[in-house]
Amino acid sequence: MIVYMVDGGKYFSLDDALKLGLQTPRGLYINLTNRCDNDCVFCLRRTKEMMKGSSLWLEREPTVEEVIAELRAVPWSSVSEVVFCGFGEPTLRLAELIELLRWLKKNQPSMPTRLNTNGLGELAHGREIAADFEGLLDVASISLNASTAEKYFALTRSTYGIGAFEAMLTFAEHMKKFVPKVVLTIVDKVSPPEEIERCRQLCSARNLTLRVRPFEK
Repeated sequence: MIVYMVDGGKYFSLDDALKLGLQTPRGLYINLTNRCDNDCVFCLRRTKEMMKGSSLWLEREPTVEEVIAELRAVPWSSVSEVVFCGFGEPTLRLAELIELLRWLKKNQPSMPTRLNTNGLGELAHGREIAADFEGLLDVASISLNASTAEKYFALTRSTYGIGAFEAMLTFAEHMKKFVPKVVLTIVDKVSPPEEIERCRQLCSARNLTLRVRPFEK
């Protein structure tokens, strides 16, 4: 699925969501790629069994035109926000991501936009990318996952090695200059309470916001 909604931990195409009566305004998710530069031990890519008709695994990466074609059919009164999130890392398709954000801001200017990311886009592209999102993105949600570089690498097994942790935090600091709301997230059932508290302290020291999110099965 390219465009989908979520209810009770299940993923639905837009048509199926509306047929099932999931019409209370909720997030509309856009799935751009299967590729990811992390290999997190707790990732749903490893554990989530999905039926073919409701799978986030893409047979190929959609073009911008294909995504826009689906967005044109959206009943926007049923949407509370648009979220770029799938089984891959959205910033690996940065040009397409920015083009779609521009389309959304032009055609649905009051619709909030959010990016769920591992925060490694600057490593992937070899430059600072935060300014690309200025005026286009309302919320950046960045996966923190751990309080130290060593713990982070053990959990994420990032392509970029142990230096990925500091790069992710730096990206968060860069994004604060251009995006109204930036939050770092950690999963509750993956981390014990003392580790969550260390993450709070880390975020506080760097003037960043932490959100503890529930583990999705």
